[in-house]
Amino acid sequence: MLPETIQQKVDQYRGFYISLKNELKWKVADPKQFMAIASMYAVKGKSLQLQLQLQPYMELSDYIKNQVGMFSTLKSSQRFTIAAMLDTCYENPKETFHVFLDVYDQLVQGGFTRGAFTYIAASAMLSNESSRSHKETVRRSVEIYQGMKKKHLFLTSSGDVPLAVLLAETSESVDDLMHEIEHFYTTLGQHGFKKGNDLQFLSHILAIDKNLHADTLIEICVSVKEACESAGIKVKAMHYPVIGLLALFEKPETEIETIHEVVKQLNADKLFKWQKDINVMLAVNLVISEKLKDSRLVETGIYTTIETIIQAQQAAMLAVIASTSAVATTTTT
Repeated sequence: MLPETIQQKVDQYRGFYISLKNELKWKVADPKQFMAIASMYAVKGKSLQLQLQLQPYMELSDYIKNQVGMFSTLKSSQRFTIAAMLDTCYENPKETFHVFLDVYDQLVQGGFTRGAFTYIAASAMLSNESSRSHKETVRRSVEIYQGMKKKHLFLTSSGDVPLAVLLAETSESVDDLMHEIEHFYTTLGQHGFKKGNDLQFLSHILAIDKNLHADTLIEICVSVKEACESAGIKVKAMHYPVIGLLALFEKPETEIETIHEVVKQLNADKLFKWQKDINVMLAVNLVISEKLKDSRLVETGIYTTIETIIQAQQAAMLAVIASTSAVATTTTT
């Protein structure tokens, strides 16, 4: 039996998904994109009743499409994801969209390639309140991304751009940051985590947090992974980012049972039973977003860190969806 507040989030997520699928089924090819968008509304606890009125969201999506050039990926279904991000995070989403485009252009001018992941990076940069100017953040992001490629050339791709932007908010030198990331990557690899892009992603996420010692974070990640597996959750490499998210909470093992209940509920639902891997990621997001309402967390620095890492985790999920959609598109064209 799920706690009432969590069950409400799950029900809300399901309702949002149905509304989006009914409205956009001819415009979005991949149902996983509906899952991502619906989770944004549920995670943010957005009061917008999507079941009753999708009009403002649809208008914003159309506005985005009409504001960009012919070859922009925002002409495609990605505009629906960006519209959801703007709608759930900002009071004036249309005005904010133009700031978002400016941030995106700065990232491109700084050296990042045009495309889906740089748009995700722009949204992460936009939502982060920073003492740095956008210009300085872009410069540091590029430097960090180059550092990633230097360490792991074949693992680093455009999917890592959002993490480079989030890591740019840290205060360490790029060399120290790369050393710390490599420590996470190597040590977790020695503790049963499979080396590869997902472990690199987890290492990047852990490097964002400055509240816990690196070795403490590693111990917690190992413990969380074992707790998930003991509870019956099949942990795949693609789930490593959510392990990083859980590691930031006090006694994260106590949340595993609730997360498993959400996973089982989603897996049993005819709408989501074919998306078991993403159900795990969404279950963590839904449960953790409710924990963020804890006033003790709001009063500490960890709150901002977790908010940032939820962005990183959402970026990871969107990266999975974008890459599978790209494969599907390539196959059908």
